[in-house]
Amino acid sequence: MFKTLKEGKNTAYPRLRLPINTMIWCILDQHCIFNNNFGKIKQMFTYIARQAILNKNKELHAYELLFRDGDDNCFPNIPPDEATSKILTDSHLDLGLEDISAGKPVFINFHQDTLLHHFPTSLDPKKVVIEVVESVEPNAELVQACKSIKKLGYTIALDDHDFDPKWDVLLPYIDIIKVDIVECDEQALMDNIDKYVESKIKLVAEKIETIQEFETYRDIGFDYFQGYFFAKPEIIKQKKLPTSKLSLIELITASTSTDFDLEKINTIIQRDVSLSYKLLRFINNPLINKYNVISDLRHALNYMGQIEVKKFVALLALANLGDNKPVELIHLSLVRAKFCDLLGQAKSFSNNPPTGFLVGLFSLLDALLDRPMQDIVEKLPIGKDIKAALCGRENELKQFLDLIRAFENGHWKNIANISKQLSLDLKMTQAFYNESLKWGIIMKQTVSH
Repeated sequence: MFKTLKEGKNTAYPRLRLPINTMIWCILDQHCIFNNNFGKIKQMFTYIARQAILNKNKELHAYELLFRDGDDNCFPNIPPDEATSKILTDSHLDLGLEDISAGKPVFINFHQDTLLHHFPTSLDPKKVVIEVVESVEPNAELVQACKSIKKLGYTIALDDHDFDPKWDVLLPYIDIIKVDIVECDEQALMDNIDKYVESKIKLVAEKIETIQEFETYRDIGFDYFQGYFFAKPEIIKQKKLPTSKLSLIELITASTSTDFDLEKINTIIQRDVSLSYKLLRFINNPLINKYNVISDLRHALNYMGQIEVKKFVALLALANLGDNKPVELIHLSLVRAKFCDLLGQAKSFSNNPPTGFLVGLFSLLDALLDRPMQDIVEKLPIGKDIKAALCGRENELKQFLDLIRAFENGHWKNIANISKQLSLDLKMTQAFYNESLKWGIIMKQTVSH
């Protein structure tokens, strides 16, 4: 029934060629998953995505989880005793809450029927925020359910709040109110916001897509912000790249060239002791290298090979380019890099240079440098296909970016359509996304220390 992986080759998907020490989940027959590091086989029947929620300082506060198998991205309606093990573990390639959340709380949407009859009490109250969706009926039965859930120690949020007085019966049990800034009535918001600020209820502004929106809603009293405003460039005036960043551009140049000039990279890194230190931290991360302590770049080159070292050199450059930006922006770049790298391997793209990895990693350079992407790529000696994709021109690498953005937004139809266009199994692309989340969290910890 199951095909095995030998020397990194997947016989079910012959175009996928991976090194044997790569930790990756591959979809096999019977809709099951095989991990070639741990040999675990799991049944998969649902899909998940996540979105960041940041605080006033643009620091990560929490993630919202989106479930494809549940109506309106809600928690699927299944027996409560199966919830944690099957939905958040087995069905997601051993993707537990800690793998998704980086130790932060996760917001999960719940429909009325689940709240009343199938509430999964096995979810940890310290890690989960119960989000009551706007389609529920605020009747006596729901009030009692919220009261009981609150007694269990859960934090409760009211989603897409429209300030209708009918919701007032729930407010004694509500800790957080989420407001969709696109859909909400602006006058109703201004008439009610002081009441919520004074009551100590925290406010989340949803669909914040620009820095200006972030600043507006922060200034009127909102506490948290959901949307991709932090991934947009603040292009106020043309800025020259600081001299301190020029060596990082040199590193990017080195990582994108076909030939690997060890001496040149060593020279660049040795100018800044912190760069050498950080590169070795990346390479010695236990997820990547469990058994050998790498002492210098030449050692890394001999042990890992130039393709993997190029990825880490590019990663090092990107992390330092964004040293004054929200860490979540770097994190998003890391997830995109891993995801596009896995897609590139599945599609048998050339890995010298690692084009999939690079297009994902550089996809947010405009936000990191606060410059138009077109201006940035003109100065980088990267391949034409990568440049075209980064600037939004249609090609296969652009489809890679479209696919990861669809995952980021929980656009399940787009995910299915783009996966089909790429001739990749939908379950495989979900597995790649899950693996990228895990890798991104591990590497983010290295970046932020």
